Amino acid sequence: MATRDKGLWRRRTPTRPCRWPRSIAITALLVATISIAAGCAGRSSGDATADTESGTGIGRTAPTGPGATYYVSPTGSDSNPGTMEAPWASPGLASRRLSPGDTLVLMGGRYFLGVYDQDILKPSSGSREAWVTIKGEEGGRPVLAGGNDLFAAIDISGASYVRIENLEITSDKGAPFRTGITGTGAPVSHVVLRDLYVHHLDEMGIDLADVEDLQVLDCHITHCGFGAVGGPPGPSGWRDVLISGCELSYSGHYYQGGAGPGPYDRPDGFGIEPSPGPIEIAYTVAEHNRGDGLDSKAQNTRIHHCVVANNACDGVKLWGDGSGIADTLIYGTGDGEGEASPWAGIVIGQDSAEGARFEIVNVTLHDNPEREAYPIYVQYDESTLTHLLLRNTIISNGHGPAYFGDAVALEADHNLFFRPGEEVQVHANGRDYTASQVEAGELGVGNLSRDPLFRSPAWGATGDYRLRAGSPAIDSGSPLGAPPDDLDGVPRPAGTAWDMGAYERREDEP
Repeated sequence: MATRDKGLWRRRTPTRPCRWPRSIAITALLVATISIAAGCAGRSSGDATADTESGTGIGRTAPTGPGATYYVSPTGSDSNPGTMEAPWASPGLASRRLSPGDTLVLMGGRYFLGVYDQDILKPSSGSREAWVTIKGEEGGRPVLAGGNDLFAAIDISGASYVRIENLEITSDKGAPFRTGITGTGAPVSHVVLRDLYVHHLDEMGIDLADVEDLQVLDCHITHCGFGAVGGPPGPSGWRDVLISGCELSYSGHYYQGGAGPGPYDRPDGFGIEPSPGPIEIAYTVAEHNRGDGLDSKAQNTRIHHCVVANNACDGVKLWGDGSGIADTLIYGTGDGEGEASPWAGIVIGQDSAEGARFEIVNVTLHDNPEREAYPIYVQYDESTLTHLLLRNTIISNGHGPAYFGDAVALEADHNLFFRPGEEVQVHANGRDYTASQVEAGELGVGNLSRDPLFRSPAWGATGDYRLRAGSPAIDSGSPLGAPPDDLDGVPRPAGTAWDMGAYERREDEP
């Protein structure tokens, strides 16, 4: 059996499996992480957050610290002392009474938020060893239901060392209600958002501009009019961010009580402006957004173990040096709409860093020829030199060829390109490559041009892109720089060698 180098997609100590959104099963999950400069896991032992288990297996838990625990109940009174036996009534008022180390528990029930600004939860900052925590009680998820065009449910602008957990945030029966969690008013740092269900809002689910050390873990953020997670440009942008085990879907499919669209024409699952990063998005689903699935202008963005499906615009878009995609399934670009368009499953484009580097490793990208566009394009009209490593990746069923502009220094090996009924499969290095030229090794070693034999491909619906028996992608990949497991958590290799694409076919698989 071949050996492989550690590459950039390294295995770290296995932890318990993550809880995937919807029905995506994880078996034998061995968590993959990424070795990037100043990466999310590259903290000193004295930092405020330490690696530990979480629902995703890669989250970090902040110390609880000393402090009191207070309670809020729909049947409480703000004149009460805030104990479990005599809770407060107003989450907004209660949040402003917290000191470092304190915990506020919202007891089960529904809380209407409609008065600016007293109904908005505005926690003060905690400290390095004494975080402020706001959470729903165990065994139930309280609902923050907004109306009266309230600006947000929770405002963490200027806050640090804050943890928010186990809450549902939504509009009150379709009433105007803008944003779930905002932090655009001032820089935010050291924040954990865990196990939140944010949905049916007019604007953003999570809206931040200048943030450092953010974790968004096991959150379902759907049906937000302007997008699930993102924000406007900030002075320092997004730094040291982990999004894991989340669903970021159906952006733009709700607005002011209706099915949308709203006034914003391209609401993304994730979309941020230029930032230094690093950004890690893992074990996350982004589907049926009326904009892009995942759109990061940040440097050092790493996307792995994700499903990006049936988004109206681009699937994954990367703009920043040091970024890459691995163990990810991307399909359904256009969400079933067949017409000429500029959208693609993967887009890489940058004009700010000469010699910027990107990687695409063990990715499955499937398109539909009814959609008159490229399945992938890199540096389409930019002239800035950009390096791209493309390895163990399947690009199939596109109307146009896989397109790599003249400014791309492409290293392509052990990939499968399949453009049915067409001779030209790839445009790269200033020329076209036919199927026979791809197979002959003119583009790089180990490249193929054959039907990948997916189980059940789809467009605008849920597909199954695991490999059928006899697929040419089985045992045809390279071990160099490959991730240690596949999208399902199956260790690589499962056979005699590494497979191409996001899925490794097991020897006992039917």
